[in-house]
Amino acid sequence: MKTKDYRPKNYHQLMQKYRKVPLVILKTDPGSRSVQRNTSTGLEPYTGDWNDVNHAHFLKRVLFGVKPEDFHSLAGLGLAEAVELVLTKSTPPEPPVNDYNDPSEGIEDPEVAFGETWIHAAHAGDYEGPRTISLKNWLVRNMIEQPTSLEEKMVLFWHNLLPVQTWDVFYAKLCYRYFDMLRTNCFGNFKTLIRELTLDPAMLLYLNGTFNNKEAPDENYARELQELFCIGKGTAANFTESDVQAAARVLTGWVVDWEHFYDAGELQVFFYPPFHETSDKEFSAFYGNRVITGKSGADGAQELDELLDMLFDNNETALYICRRLYKFFVYHHIDESVESTIIQPLADLFRSSNYEIKPVLEKLLSSAHFNDPANHGSMIKSPAEFMIGLWRTLGMGLVEADVLDLKDQYSSVLWQMANQGMELGDPPSVSGWPAYYQEPSFDKYWITTDTITNRALTGDSMVYWGYWINSDIQLPADLIQFLKRLNNPEDPNLMLKECSLLLLGIQLEQSTLDNLKAILLSGQQTDSYWTIAWNQLINNPGDSEYEMVVLNRLKPAMQHLLQLGEAQLM
Repeated sequence: MKTKDYRPKNYHQLMQKYRKVPLVILKTDPGSRSVQRNTSTGLEPYTGDWNDVNHAHFLKRVLFGVKPEDFHSLAGLGLAEAVELVLTKSTPPEPPVNDYNDPSEGIEDPEVAFGETWIHAAHAGDYEGPRTISLKNWLVRNMIEQPTSLEEKMVLFWHNLLPVQTWDVFYAKLCYRYFDMLRTNCFGNFKTLIRELTLDPAMLLYLNGTFNNKEAPDENYARELQELFCIGKGTAANFTESDVQAAARVLTGWVVDWEHFYDAGELQVFFYPPFHETSDKEFSAFYGNRVITGKSGADGAQELDELLDMLFDNNETALYICRRLYKFFVYHHIDESVESTIIQPLADLFRSSNYEIKPVLEKLLSSAHFNDPANHGSMIKSPAEFMIGLWRTLGMGLVEADVLDLKDQYSSVLWQMANQGMELGDPPSVSGWPAYYQEPSFDKYWITTDTITNRALTGDSMVYWGYWINSDIQLPADLIQFLKRLNNPEDPNLMLKECSLLLLGIQLEQSTLDNLKAILLSGQQTDSYWTIAWNQLINNPGDSEYEMVVLNRLKPAMQHLLQLGEAQLM
């Protein structure tokens, strides 16, 4: 049995080599908006207006940005049908591939041909760096290409709540397996997810579970299992240090298959009895003074399920997960009213549903509280919601591209998000991203003088000169094609309202819409100034002069729209 650090000695240098984050030019702060929120609604079914404004709020919270096609998918559907739509599992995405071979740069994976997947390949040493970037690009691609489904949002939710750091694991196929596990269980049973997470090879490496044995119990995973993954740190989460130590002893003996660690194929995890602590494990009054009787031989593996039973018998587990769902999807602050009218009933449903997550999501998304206008625009967009949202809404992306250009496209989005505070696959700690848990700032962590100017520059680049994909490709948003996907592009009033709903997820005040229209009309007073220009473009396809007239009026209005404080909210 080998128990050693499997990563190359120059792992940190390799990480920096492949983690090439481009420099960002800073720009003036586009502004902010303070949201006042006052709601007394509960989990009763929502019976209010179900119109375009409500559709926009609903879709913004369950997707990364809203395409016109997402909007159209709700046409004719009631809220219950919309919830059913977004909670439908989709076809799993194709796996990531070798998109990094570049002989001119001395990068040529010896195990995997260019364009082929590496998810079953042997450990590649230094090439785990490019494979890890390939995995991150795959995560970006999945977000951009998501159907009208909550799946990708739930993958991020679970990744933030139950994280590994891919640069620390430094074994891409194990991290792919981890993300595939999150996707498979995203609407499923939480207890099943926690069991699979406990025995996931990436997690066993990340939190040292594979090194946890009776001679030197490692408390790392046992602590986070309670403090971050199941019980939480609430005022009633009164587990003790001795509970952490006892849980660590329960978990001794679960190891990755070191003998075949570097081989091709799926890495196995198994229970190794000689490493297991066979004494009884006694827990505190918080767990009802539970005793897990020590077992020897192969029977020691049964203690894991007894530990999970104990955690899930405790009421705090359901309460904690429901609080985390609420803060991720609804609002960051939970007052006494929300705790009693939203969190506790959801937790009761969670427990009575045997910890199935889908019934909880159905109840929450269908509720008067989730759809309450007081919650519209009450959260600051994460970098994923901002970047991927713009990308999807504006229809950004190379239409015809080879693997290398697509790699550059997704990498560009990946590192821009990293500049804004969210590097997919690598939250800053085992606690996840601070915006989702750190009181009292919560989502305000996303906005700093650097990140807000970065966001403004991103919007400007998409509207004007083009978003840099690589040194050869600048990709501007095709604003004319974007408007052609709208319902009423020829009407400046309806067009601006629809743009604001798609890009911001909220209905702007009339004074703001009037200001945007004044910019669109270049100071002219009649709506026909825009309508005539648009109709001339439509009636003369391919005429660059008519296109230029429309773009010269449209671009300043779109730039102004994206630099509103409301553009940072959802």
